[in-house]
Amino acid sequence: MLEKDDYILATHRGHSDIISKGARLDKMMAELFAKKTGYCRGKVGSMHIVAPECNVLGCSAIVGAGIPIACGVALACKMKNWQRVTVCFLGDGATFTGAFHEGVGIAAAFDLPVIFVCENNQYAISTYWKDYLKLQYITARAKGYGIPGVSVDGMDAKAVAEAASDAIEKARKGGDPTFIEGRTYRYYGHGQYDPGNTDRTKDELEQWKRKDPIEKLYSFLLKESLIIEEENEEIEVNLSQELDEAVEFALKSPEPKTEEACKDIYCENLWRARGRKKECAS
Repeated sequence: MLEKDDYILATHRGHSDIISKGARLDKMMAELFAKKTGYCRGKVGSMHIVAPECNVLGCSAIVGAGIPIACGVALACKMKNWQRVTVCFLGDGATFTGAFHEGVGIAAAFDLPVIFVCENNQYAISTYWKDYLKLQYITARAKGYGIPGVSVDGMDAKAVAEAASDAIEKARKGGDPTFIEGRTYRYYGHGQYDPGNTDRTKDELEQWKRKDPIEKLYSFLLKESLIIEEENEEIEVNLSQELDEAVEFALKSPEPKTEEACKDIYCENLWRARGRKKECAS
């Protein structure tokens, strides 16, 4: 699976991706609260977190924005002969962007160690994906560029892990990039303004909830005797406590000062090279 030196780029729904890469909950929560102790000193909020210490190179609310960046990172790793893998998360709607086609094309042409993970949650904001795409599987777009495309049940953690493991091993050995489509579902609306009940039926939502990946994984672990109920209860208690402590940390953290608004916006060496002053323009 992914190692500490590997890189990821996520979308604006990237909180779970960042946590899985080792990000600290307290620093994440502080960033959500716009506090100075956050990963980006409270300046980017929920949707654009960067965590260099975990090789999380950023999240973006711009559809498909991480794709060309991921290709650049993967190219740099290849040129330096680093056995590192770059993973880029995207939504189904991102496969319509120029960034997707340019990025996948470059990754294929240069055999870059990059994995594109498409989280197909069935809806691009409020538009059902099959209403704007006449393909049975989104992976067909990747195959059009000559790279492997794998479609898996995104509600099955085991299936996702197996597909990811194969793709990571291949990329680390210098093989082709891989495009993985995980068919999943968004339980809630696209945003706070969206109740999530105008573009789909209640029955559809309930059907997907019955496939809940957390419940499915828990049942599998119990069946295989990989966990017992008491261990699971302890995990849930510990996680709940960690979350409470993260919120408390964020609430007690200081807010950034006004005079710090323009700090950390540009690389200081770049400013010096261009002979620019670091203070904000009036």
